[in-house]
Amino acid sequence: MNNRLAIETFMRAPGALVDVRSPSEFAKAHWPGAVNLPLFDDEGRAEVGTLYKQKSRQQAIQRGLELVGPQLAAMGHKLQQIAQQGPGSLRIYCWRGGMRSGSVAWLASTLDIDVVVLEGGYKNFRRWVLGQFERPWPVQLLGGGTGSGKTDVLLALAQQGGAMVDLEGLANHRGSSFGGLGQPEQPSTEMFENELALALVALEGQAPLWLEAESVQIGRCRLPNGLWQQMQQAPVVVLERPQQERIDALVALYGAEAQGGLLEATQRLQRRLGPQRTQEATDSIRAGDLSSACAVILDYYDRCYSYELNRRSTPITRLPVEGLSASAVAHQLLQLKSA
Repeated sequence: MNNRLAIETFMRAPGALVDVRSPSEFAKAHWPGAVNLPLFDDEGRAEVGTLYKQKSRQQAIQRGLELVGPQLAAMGHKLQQIAQQGPGSLRIYCWRGGMRSGSVAWLASTLDIDVVVLEGGYKNFRRWVLGQFERPWPVQLLGGGTGSGKTDVLLALAQQGGAMVDLEGLANHRGSSFGGLGQPEQPSTEMFENELALALVALEGQAPLWLEAESVQIGRCRLPNGLWQQMQQAPVVVLERPQQERIDALVALYGAEAQGGLLEATQRLQRRLGPQRTQEATDSIRAGDLSSACAVILDYYDRCYSYELNRRSTPITRLPVEGLSASAVAHQLLQLKSA
């Protein structure tokens, strides 16, 4: 039977996603939500691939059969377990939608498991992902100095029915030198792109689409160029919150972090802070006076932010939010006319 589906159809089909690529391929990046059920381990994949390129397709297939044969029973059992987790067909993909996915699909079909294969494989999915960033999106940026609560406001906005993508949440990083503290390990940029593309498409048709005004680099994750260029041309709403409120918020956010991590993040800013202010900030951290340390560091961040904001040629709306909760600010944003 013809069980290969084009990506748009494959994406809409119900059922568990099964990635049959090797563990290292999967670890680098994969379709979000997929389960890894590798046909070959990393060594086996390399061996079969080398035979295919240097010897012949027939020899590669024969060696593949030798490697996979002893594992078929266990793989069949796992396929049945995955299939029982919910309705729909198993949706299987490999790198190009070739022999690996076809072989696992054959095994699933032999066990009377409904299965579909992604035409073109993960390579085709990546082409689709990158294409999403070239589409026009109704981007509206939320700006504001460090500690002004932008992420909390975006999350509150989503709870109130607004459309937003939490870029820092997808990147597991808050964007500053301190942004990785207390966060899970960051995904690869490729995995970040995969998550981001699906998040954007999930909001298709809604406007405006709120994003935080980020640098092109969020930790080690880089924003895709197509979306970044749209962000550069988007209007910005800037939250204006008093410095003391921002300091209090930052102390609450980072106060439980280990002193060593705070000191290391501060030292990374030494070239920009200068030796005197770096020493002042690190002395305050060692003394447990995070408020004073924040005041010193915010002075640097605020000057950088003001410089970048003044360079923008797009409309800027300043929104005073002194004393307001994230929920109250989100409510105000939803009352603004979409740009």
